[in-house]
Amino acid sequence: MENILVAGANGTTGKKVVDLLRKTQYFNPVAMVRKEEQVNEFEKRGIDAVLADLEGNVSHALSNIDKVVFAAGSGGKKVVAVDQEGAKKLVDSAKERNVKKFVMLSSMGADKPENADELKEYLKAKHNADEYLKDSGLNYTIVRPGSLNNDTGSGKIRLEQSFEEQGEINRDDVAQTLVRTLHNDVANRETFEILSGDTLIGKALDSVSE
Repeated sequence: MENILVAGANGTTGKKVVDLLRKTQYFNPVAMVRKEEQVNEFEKRGIDAVLADLEGNVSHALSNIDKVVFAAGSGGKKVVAVDQEGAKKLVDSAKERNVKKFVMLSSMGADKPENADELKEYLKAKHNADEYLKDSGLNYTIVRPGSLNNDTGSGKIRLEQSFEEQGEINRDDVAQTLVRTLHNDVANRETFEILSGDTLIGKALDSVSE
C-alpha cells in the first residue's frame, strides 16, 4: 500500500479524503494536522498522523510518503501564508523526497483570478500555488471544484478543462475525485474543473487520462 499524506486532514473535505483512503486496498492515509490532540484523535481510530504546520517546517511530514493530497486551506484568513506559501513549501519537500504524485485541491476561477469579483486574493494565492506545482517537475493533478456544499455525494460529476458558468459540487464527490486521481494511470499532469453532474467520476476522469 502507498502512504498518502493528506494536508488539511482535519478539515471538512480532508476528513472525507482520509476516510475514503482507509477503505481502499491501495492507499494508507497519513493525516497531517496542526495540533497534538488532532494527532491523538486520528491515532485512536487507527489512522497514522503527523504533526506539521504549513506556516512552519513540513519536511519531516514527507518521511516514507509516496503521494500527497493537498486539501488544506486557511478559510480565507491566511491565504498567502497557508494556501500559497504553505502549498509551495509542501511541493518543495515532496520534490526533495521524490514523491510520486502531488494532488492539489484548488478552486474554480484559479486560472484567471483577475476576473473574480469575490475571493480575488484567495484565487490569486491558489493560482500561484498551482503554477508552482506545475513548474516543480513533480507528477501532479490539480482539481478545481466549483462552490462546495454538504449535499450527499452521487458519485457523478461534470468535468471540463474550464467551465464558462459557475456552479456547485458536494464535498463527497470532490473527495472521491481527489482519491481516484492518486492512481498512477489517472490524470497525470492535468488540471481540470468539476461540478455536480451525471457522469460517473471514473468515466469523467477517463477523458483526461488518455
